[in-house]
Amino acid sequence: MMTPDAVTAPALSTRYMGLDLKCPLVASAGPLAKDVANIRRMEDVGLGAVVLHSLFEEQIEAEAMALDRSLSGGTESFAEAISYLPDMVDYNIGPDAYLEHIRKAKEAVRIPVIASLNGTTPGGWIQYARLMEEAGADGLELNLYFLPTDPEITGAQVESQCSRLVRDVVESVKVPVAVKIGPYFSSLPNVVRSFDESGAAAIVLFNRFYQPDYDLQTMEVTPSLNLSSSLELLLRLHWVALLSGRVKADLAVTGGVHTAADVLKSMMAGARVAMTTSALLKYGIDYVTRILADLAEWMTAHEYESIQQMQGSLNYLSVPDPAAYERANYMRVLSSYSLRRDGV
Repeated sequence: MMTPDAVTAPALSTRYMGLDLKCPLVASAGPLAKDVANIRRMEDVGLGAVVLHSLFEEQIEAEAMALDRSLSGGTESFAEAISYLPDMVDYNIGPDAYLEHIRKAKEAVRIPVIASLNGTTPGGWIQYARLMEEAGADGLELNLYFLPTDPEITGAQVESQCSRLVRDVVESVKVPVAVKIGPYFSSLPNVVRSFDESGAAAIVLFNRFYQPDYDLQTMEVTPSLNLSSSLELLLRLHWVALLSGRVKADLAVTGGVHTAADVLKSMMAGARVAMTTSALLKYGIDYVTRILADLAEWMTAHEYESIQQMQGSLNYLSVPDPAAYERANYMRVLSSYSLRRDGV
């Protein structure tokens, strides 16, 4: 009989985008990655990889417009257009500085460093995707945050544009490319399959939908950002479980990952990695050690030898009753809650 001291620690390693990671917990794109010292700390506490904060399409356009204005002298080609671009100084850095940041991050750590591009049109993406690769990025994450506001644009047009963008970027670089999307496509499985066929190495589910609020004092529309909670995880688990085993691309969960239980559920649904930022912002980078310790403890108690052993064990293709992921579950959920009378 084995003594407690003789119990072998479970293997937390996983493989994502063709990259070997020491654990499935990854830092998602966020402001903490702006500081190389934070990235070093992320490696020290055991994170498997880090996704850098995003370089936005608007920043690439702003740089191109600034260059054009300097070359065209007194022309007024872009006299006011530049003023319409969002001010991202407080969050981000310019394209050239971003490339230098990749180089410094790669020099500082051994864990994979994944660069992030945020936008929806080809523009300078192809050029900067190549430059990010040259700067040493181990992979690229394309953050397709697109909010259609023109009623003339169809869902099919949006999906086709996104698929072309993914294909163009994938064909322009040799490093693996992940695609981060929101849940609001008309047929999510179909669009994910199109990204898969376009060569995406991974699909990241889901981008959070940031909605503005109203300031009743100033009568203005204002930005609003709240940190996620574990309650947001269920939507991610549902779709990862449905897609797992049906596409070649790896799947990643992001949004609502705060505890070891959240990581475990993500793995069982079929994800290769679980990404977090809100938990790090709320509790600090060192909080990762607690998540990983709880993860290993649960796996040992339930006799799991590795993360790979559980990945996809509760996906659509594996569960005895796949109706739990389909419309039948809608009726079950509604009937599972009964209204109570006062005092009952």
